[in-house]
Amino acid sequence: MSVIALLSMPVGVVVERHKATSPWLDYVWRPATVLPGVPSAAPWTLLGTDGDKATFYAGAATIELHRTETANYISNLDGDSPLLWVVLRQTGGDPPLDVQAVTADPAEGEAYTEAGNDLVETVPMPTPIAEALAAFIAEHHVERPFFKRQRDRTEPGRQPRSRHREDERS
Repeated sequence: MSVIALLSMPVGVVVERHKATSPWLDYVWRPATVLPGVPSAAPWTLLGTDGDKATFYAGAATIELHRTETANYISNLDGDSPLLWVVLRQTGGDPPLDVQAVTADPAEGEAYTEAGNDLVETVPMPTPIAEALAAFIAEHHVERPFFKRQRDRTEPGRQPRSRHREDERS
């Protein structure tokens, strides 16, 4: 079952390429920023160079917001600096990277790192995106009460009794 996003925000992803100091790599790539909206530039347009560093518009993505994740969005906005997680995948060809996703959900961003094959890094969240996220939270957040689990009343250090007497005899 797929969960439908209540709000989708198109964004553009800008990446930087640095000359690598490693003998096994020519370049090191990293997300540089996320632009609100999608620019009119074609993906992989060179935006500028500075010595061994080059900046490219890598392509578009969509930030999807779900009402069930508003607590995660609040946590992100309440931090020192709100972040977006950018997920890039190496293509092995030209262009060298494919934009997979951009998310404002810290848990989702962390989940993307589990596969280990993608480049997942954070970039500062632009103010227009933070404002849209805050408006989404204001409209859709529902405070959920926290219920603490009750502990088993077994005394500390004491083993619970086995349910099957046959297991104790063997």
